[in-house]
Amino acid sequence: MKTIIIAGGTGFLGQVLESYFYKKGYDVKILTRKTTKPNHVYWNAKDLDQWTKTLEGANTLINLTGKSVDCRYTEANKKIIHDSRIDSTNILGKAINQCENPPKAWLNMSTSTIYDNSYHKQMTEENGDIGNDFSMNIATSWEAAFNSIETPSTRKVILRTSIVLGKNGGALIPLKRLTKFGLGGKQWHGKQKVSWIHETDFARAINFLIEKQLEGAYNIVSPKPTTNAYLMKTIRKVLKVPFGLPQPKWLIKFGAKLIGTEPELVLKSRNVIPAKLTAKGFLFTHSDIEIALQDLLKP
Repeated sequence: MKTIIIAGGTGFLGQVLESYFYKKGYDVKILTRKTTKPNHVYWNAKDLDQWTKTLEGANTLINLTGKSVDCRYTEANKKIIHDSRIDSTNILGKAINQCENPPKAWLNMSTSTIYDNSYHKQMTEENGDIGNDFSMNIATSWEAAFNSIETPSTRKVILRTSIVLGKNGGALIPLKRLTKFGLGGKQWHGKQKVSWIHETDFARAINFLIEKQLEGAYNIVSPKPTTNAYLMKTIRKVLKVPFGLPQPKWLIKFGAKLIGTEPELVLKSRNVIPAKLTAKGFLFTHSDIEIALQDLLKP
C-alpha cells in the first residue's frame, strides 16, 4: 500500500485530501500538533523527532502547514504566518535528506495570491507578475525556502492554490451564511476577479501531479476565473435568495476589523489560470462556477 504523508493536514484542505486519497487506497498519515486519530503522528513543525520515521518509504509528502491568513495582520500574527511556513518547510527538507528511502515526491503548499492584483492580465506560471506586499512576499519567501532545499531523490512541486470551494469548509461557508442573511450582494464594485477551484478538482489536480511525476510550480485553479459580483449572484441563484445587499468598501473594511480578518481577502483581484496543468492534459470536472456551486450547495 502506498503511503501519503500530509503535514498540517487536520484543516479543511487536509481533510479533503485525506478523504480523496483514502478512497484511492492510500495509507494516509497526518503530521499534526493535536493527535486525535490513529493515523495522526505528532510533530511540532519545527524540530526533528520520531515523526521523521513516517517519511521512510512514503510515496508522497504534502505540506499544508501554516497559520491561516484569515486574521488581522498584526506584527505578532505576521511573524507566526511567516515562521509557521518557513520553519515547517525547512524541517521537512532536513527530514527528507536524512531518510534512507525518502518520499518520491514532495508537494509544498503556496498560494495564487503570489501574483499581483489584476483585472485584465491572466497570471500564468511563466508570465505572471509576482506582487510586492505582505501576502505576496510571504508566498515568495515560502517558495524560496522550498526551492533552496536540494532533495536529489525526491521530486518537488509548488502548489499555487486559489480559493478552494468546498461543502464543509473554506471560503464558501461564510459566503453562504452572508447570502442567507440577505447580505450576499457584490462586495465593493464587484469587478474584482476571483480565482477558485472545486474541492474535488483540487484533490484531483494534486493526484495528477503525483501520478504524472511532474515538478515545478503549478497554479491550482479553475481555468475560468469569475468576478465577485457574478460569484455572489450565482450563490444567491443557487440558494434561491431573491436579493443581496451590496457591501461598499468602507463596510468591508469595518466588517473585516470586526471579525478579525483583512479586507484584501475580498478586495484583491485574483486573475490566475492553470496554464501548465492544462498544457499537461489535466481535465477539470468543475470549470463552470454555476455548476460547481450547484454541486456544493445542494442540500
